[in-house]
Amino acid sequence: MTAPDALPRLGIGMVGYAFMGVAHSQGWRNAPRFFDLPLHPDMAVVAGRNAGAVRAAADRLGWRDTETDWTALVARDDVDLVDVCTPGDTHAEIAVAALEAGKHVLCEKPLANSVEEAEAMVRAASAARDAGALAMVGFTYRRVPAIQLARRLVAEGRIGTVRHVRAQYLQDWIADPQAPLSWRLDKQKAGSGALGDIGAHVVDLAQFVTGEHLTGVSALLETFVRERPVAGAFSGLAGTRSTSGETGPVTVDDAAVFLARLSGGGLATFEATRFAYGRKNAIRVEVNGSAGSLAFDFEDMNVLHYFDASLPAWEAGFRRIVVTEPEHAYVASWWPPGHGLGYEHAFTHQAVDLVRDVADHRQPRPSFADGLQVQRVLDAVERSAADRSTWTDIPAPAPEPAGTEA
Repeated sequence: MTAPDALPRLGIGMVGYAFMGVAHSQGWRNAPRFFDLPLHPDMAVVAGRNAGAVRAAADRLGWRDTETDWTALVARDDVDLVDVCTPGDTHAEIAVAALEAGKHVLCEKPLANSVEEAEAMVRAASAARDAGALAMVGFTYRRVPAIQLARRLVAEGRIGTVRHVRAQYLQDWIADPQAPLSWRLDKQKAGSGALGDIGAHVVDLAQFVTGEHLTGVSALLETFVRERPVAGAFSGLAGTRSTSGETGPVTVDDAAVFLARLSGGGLATFEATRFAYGRKNAIRVEVNGSAGSLAFDFEDMNVLHYFDASLPAWEAGFRRIVVTEPEHAYVASWWPPGHGLGYEHAFTHQAVDLVRDVADHRQPRPSFADGLQVQRVLDAVERSAADRSTWTDIPAPAPEPAGTEA
């Protein structure tokens, strides 16, 4: 492995340092330590509004310098790539400004709070690509080795024609009605609730694993708790309980359920909720095809279940594949077989892939166009639920430029 100091430098500037900023920081730190990279990701600067808090975060997470204004970060000569880890209402402004300044961009999902914002981001990314700057959206679960194996098996025809997709993302962190308000429950900041925060992930995974896109939906959204305590200080996703007695409105959905059709003719069902007691981060994807089935659950993330329908009935059954062999995606750079990976490893894989794509001047995936396609699905779900329509069509994705394979 080449010593990092001997490599050309790629200066990273990150905006935001909360939950996602911590995960991204670990990814940037670990990438050059476990993978052989063509560029050295230099953690140059992190930005946040509170000078003391951002300095403490920089010291804890490994960033060399700080800014209290993201525009100053974007303007710095030592920043080549801007990593956007802020609430959704700021994604478009920061990402577009960074691209126009000639910086590469990694933007957390969902790409934006509206289709219009996402379209503007795609236009900016297209113009920047022509000038040499690249953009990627952070649907990190794509980079779990078991998900990579699932996609490979589908692409190789091992389950035949896709007939069904069943996708769920289940959490419980706001199931308690006394869990306080946070920005994730504010539509102005978050764009939507369970739909965009976690539903976007399983929409992307369904499309990624099958290699198809959704063509239409019929949906229901529900907000179960419409007023919540206002908390002062927050920790983690749900924050801390308020003792003031003050409450505020929840302006996003608590749960989303929708049916969909795939571009290849198959049927899909989706569920996203943060009200499933006992489910902490259950991302479940099952694909049934004409020749077999696949099943994945993130709460057992190093395992993929595979059913081969070509076997005789007396021998057939779901096979439990432990996805920790060095032949599996990313795994050879980590631990011996059987030593499982965790949530944080996918963020390292994301950093590795992005650095390699930048070095090779290759469009990273998922692209902003991929993010826009997911945004169009979220928009169709909201419109379907709002007008109680039986079916809402989704525009087909535009073709990606040559050399941008997923």
